[in-house]
Amino acid sequence: MDTPKEITVNEQYQTGYKYTLSEPIGKNFDPAFKPQLTPKEMLDLGIFGGNYFTETPNEFPKTWFENVVFSNNGAKKELNLFKVNASQPLSVWQRKGWIYFEDPKGWFLWYCRYYMGRRIPEEDQRQIKRWLAIKRHISQLQNSCLAGDISCQPKRRQALLHWAYDSRKL
Repeated sequence: MDTPKEITVNEQYQTGYKYTLSEPIGKNFDPAFKPQLTPKEMLDLGIFGGNYFTETPNEFPKTWFENVVFSNNGAKKELNLFKVNASQPLSVWQRKGWIYFEDPKGWFLWYCRYYMGRRIPEEDQRQIKRWLAIKRHISQLQNSCLAGDISCQPKRRQALLHWAYDSRKL
């Protein structure tokens, strides 16, 4: 990336926040961070019951949201790939202290911004560590299900999808 680009966020979920894109989109990730899905792929598949964003955010490419069905009346499990609810309310994440002030909607917002090229070294390490910890669910899925049986443990599969792991391939 030649010149860092500054983004100003004025969205329903956050206003007046500014950040700089210092890396090219989708490039130069931490070597430990190897997501299997891009934010667009995750959104296309169906995550968070259509309720993570309730409108197309201006800070991200509009193409990410071409196939997204939004739900303004709470999460709808039928909008998720595995047709189950695998999320806790944002209030639970806030109460547990898992939300970083710069990303008030949590891990997926961090990932979208990281993917776009924003880097905050300390926060990036915290989030990558959380992402790595989710791998335990992959082992549990592999120990409980036949390979390729995507009907086995749909809630765990949906949860893995929320963390950019492609559980359809397990």
